[in-house]
Amino acid sequence: MCGIFGYWDRERRALPDQALAAMAASLVHRGPDDEGIHHDRQRGVAVGNRRLSIIDLAHGHQPFVSDDGRIAVVQNGEIFNYVELAAELRAQGVRLDTASDTEVLLRLYERDGLAFVQRLNGMFAIAIDDARDDSLLLVRDRIGVKPLYVAEQGERRLFGSEIKALLQALPAQPALDLEAIHHYLSFNYIPAPWTVWQGIRHVMPGCWMKFTRGGVEQGRWWDLSAQREREQDFGDWSAEFLALLDDATRIRLRADVPWGAFLSGGVDSSSIVALMARHVQQPVRTFCIGFADPRFDESAYAAQAAQRFGCAHTSEIAELNMLDQWPRVLHHLDQPHGDASFMPTLRVSELAARHVKVVLTGDGGDELFAGYDKYAGYFARPDAFTQPEVQFQRSYFDAISLFTPQAKQALYRPETARRLRDVDSFEAAARPWFAQAAHFDRINQALYLDMQLLLCGNNLVKPDRMGMAVSIEARTPFLDWRMMEFAFRAPGRTKLSASGDKKHWYKRAVAPLIGEDLAYRRKQMFTVPVGEWFRNESHGWLRQALAASPLLDELFAPAEIERMLVAHREGSANYTRELRALAAIALWDAQR
Repeated sequence: MCGIFGYWDRERRALPDQALAAMAASLVHRGPDDEGIHHDRQRGVAVGNRRLSIIDLAHGHQPFVSDDGRIAVVQNGEIFNYVELAAELRAQGVRLDTASDTEVLLRLYERDGLAFVQRLNGMFAIAIDDARDDSLLLVRDRIGVKPLYVAEQGERRLFGSEIKALLQALPAQPALDLEAIHHYLSFNYIPAPWTVWQGIRHVMPGCWMKFTRGGVEQGRWWDLSAQREREQDFGDWSAEFLALLDDATRIRLRADVPWGAFLSGGVDSSSIVALMARHVQQPVRTFCIGFADPRFDESAYAAQAAQRFGCAHTSEIAELNMLDQWPRVLHHLDQPHGDASFMPTLRVSELAARHVKVVLTGDGGDELFAGYDKYAGYFARPDAFTQPEVQFQRSYFDAISLFTPQAKQALYRPETARRLRDVDSFEAAARPWFAQAAHFDRINQALYLDMQLLLCGNNLVKPDRMGMAVSIEARTPFLDWRMMEFAFRAPGRTKLSASGDKKHWYKRAVAPLIGEDLAYRRKQMFTVPVGEWFRNESHGWLRQALAASPLLDELFAPAEIERMLVAHREGSANYTRELRALAAIALWDAQR
């Protein structure tokens, strides 16, 4: 786990060393242990790394450079099958001087070129400066576990693991991307490839981007929609599911530093911890935070799971009202996010960071196997499976949207409404993914949308940024590529039953492993009661935060914000999510 950064200048203009140093310094939380930069000033290209030492602590310094000095490789992330890949390379006579997974990347790239990425099982953002063909190659992992951004500055491209690194090397702060904010109001996060800044975009998951003197080339190297659903009986499905999850967990235990797991006592984290315990001699270190309010406290379930699996468990009761941490959260996010669960995720990351440098998490299980209530709610509709395809896609999007198009228009000032009149978030951000998933059944179409938008835009941002804020690495066994492909070969009915049972076959499969109580306990969201705070003790804080934002005042109608505030305070309407999204914009605006 690290932070990477660098640049490519088509006109061979060298970026000043102080700009590269500033980019590195902005990512020190991602990599407090080491720093390395390969800078070819004559060609106008650099690749840099801030390192969190996890594997081969003594010899894993990046960049890794080829014997002839013409290729330099940096990565953020981990290649979990590097042991097998290293053995293969050595069997072919390739010399490896270290036990680092990044050296394996260098040697694979020397042998296979871009095709090397197909061999990787991991989470990664990789940058390769190749002077042989005078290019810079960027590659991002299959589903976007690791972030990677690119900024366009004339003939120069900057790249980095976080937006803040790019801003260090730009001559001025870019203009805000109003379309991105428009999409944010639909999703509660800014969907990739947009960011809040014009000219800064994601390298999309499963994609590569190559900079040459002739311009920019890009393509997609992995496509989840290539899967086709197939019928299987439960016994075969269960055996394959458990074998895949077990091996995905096993290879994610490879580390030369202390490791543990986040444990809530839910089915996802409990399944991961149960499988971890199979592969190690010592007790698994597990971490949980609880709250005095029983509506939001899962610590008893976590303790039950920890006892069952023989864990060395650490749990703390945290203060429920965490609004004072929100500005810190948004600093690490670099753009608005309306999800309140980032705050408790930061708190449990702080707890774990006192003891370990790596944690395994259950992220991805809900999106792969239909774990959210929204799926059961939508597909309980009588027309969910019978309405025409385009109508289904639009109605599902409307069902999960934060602000409807009409609500956005009511919220905007007239000039904002005019500028965004022809921008449709469904057409721009959702329909292209639905088009790729048209051959899936409707449940899997909904899940595919979340795999491509929600994970990359929000749910994987959470463990990455909140873990990196305190310099710990989060690993996600459910998002092993083999598990993702398996999940989308499974029909939707295996995930969401006709009666609305979420994670239908999955829970049946893990019940013997984790026990019926944990497998079938009611899902409890890892969040805090922001809506209650906004109605009561923090209402004044909210008003002040919204009123102090020049950006809110510029874009949105004060009368509409006031209407929502009053209705929410009086209890005549619940505008928790809408006000939370606006507050995130305001707090982010105060920092920029």
